[in-house]
Amino acid sequence: MPGARLFFLSIFIAWAALLAAPVQAQQDAGDAVLPYRPSVSTPAQLPVPGQLEFEAGGLSSKTGETRRTSLPYTFKLAFTPEWGLLLEGEAAVHARDAAGAPASGVGDTTVVLKRAFLLDSATALGLELGWKFPTAKDSIGSGKSDLSVNGIVSHDLDILHMDINLNATRLGAQTPQAGRVQTGWASSFSLPVSTRWGATAELSGTRLRGAPATAQLLLAATWNPTPRLAIDMGLARGLTPASPSWSLFSGLVVPLAKYW
Repeated sequence: MPGARLFFLSIFIAWAALLAAPVQAQQDAGDAVLPYRPSVSTPAQLPVPGQLEFEAGGLSSKTGETRRTSLPYTFKLAFTPEWGLLLEGEAAVHARDAAGAPASGVGDTTVVLKRAFLLDSATALGLELGWKFPTAKDSIGSGKSDLSVNGIVSHDLDILHMDINLNATRLGAQTPQAGRVQTGWASSFSLPVSTRWGATAELSGTRLRGAPATAQLLLAATWNPTPRLAIDMGLARGLTPASPSWSLFSGLVVPLAKYW
């Protein structure tokens, strides 16, 4: 699928070029970023209060005969160490269904209110409340709003970091035989392998009454040339027939501004 690969590569290079100048100027000063990507799960902790962080990347996946390539993004801003706000979405989507019909456009947009409970230096709990707005056309998204709640446990086991997420989403779009509430889970483990390199492994999945369950294994490598720039790359493999057969991704995390 050369078209999808070209799209995937071009969108990532475009974002990298756009962000290269400010990253270079900021790399030796300021607070470190706290990446949430590339795993499905998120950590309980929030970024440094007042620092606006931006995550962007490319994602290409295959499910049966369908293809989907997108440019996901996230803006993160913490007001205090305990409270923050996230804005997530897909800046561009190119999809092709099993019949070969193409669809392109922007994806849906989600606003997340996050509360962190910092128990000690090694352990934190988190709670996320999300509202997805149907900004994508029906051929790309569901066309309906979704409400979600996500519970998080983060813990450091020496150098190994663990994030466990359990969530439930009330779907706005519902088929006659399927349920309305989809549950999800994710367990992510990451550790440094050198001063600048790290590795992440994650198992995740979803369940919905009346629909096949999904599950996937994700493996990723991360590179931190500076504390204020994180770059990731990796792949995910579906473990059930309803899951994407495979996914390839790459992205980066940078600070955009410091407000206080």
